[in-house]
Amino acid sequence: MSAQSPVISDTYRRLQQELHENPGYGVMSLRYGGIVKQLIDQLGAKSLTDYGAGKQNLLTALQKLDVEIDYRPYDPAFPEYGQAQQADLVCCIDVLEHIEPDYLENVLDELKAITVKHGFFTVHVGPAVKHLADGRNAHLIQQPPQWWLPKFKERFKLLQTREIANGFAVIVAALDPVQA
Repeated sequence: MSAQSPVISDTYRRLQQELHENPGYGVMSLRYGGIVKQLIDQLGAKSLTDYGAGKQNLLTALQKLDVEIDYRPYDPAFPEYGQAQQADLVCCIDVLEHIEPDYLENVLDELKAITVKHGFFTVHVGPAVKHLADGRNAHLIQQPPQWWLPKFKERFKLLQTREIANGFAVIVAALDPVQA
């Protein structure tokens, strides 16, 4: 699926590529393998798009749990992954706070377009430990759940919201699920 609108600037893509060279960056999805496995099992998902896949650590976590699924990585900082693809389950784990504010609506619209049935999104709401090479905090958007939730509600049916360390997680359903 090709993006309708840009989701990242060229300058920021380069900054993200540089930050991903740090082995300690982009590792949060390793912690969510168990939850994602539960969702796959409960929802009967056959395909998963890892939106903001980075180094594909979610795939690593799922493989350690012997999960077999049609895994579709997407990350604009890794053009070799190709375009974002529709999937039964779309995971976007600790990614949205890294999006350039001018592109956030485009990213959320793209998440809506590729979420065939369900989504699992986590958002860190405070500052990151890491900084970009230009000195900015790696979390470009630091807003509370009350700021984020209306943006999700515009695009999805919220099934569950829960607080997690330094943020929140939502499980969503597509407003108009695609029938398989």
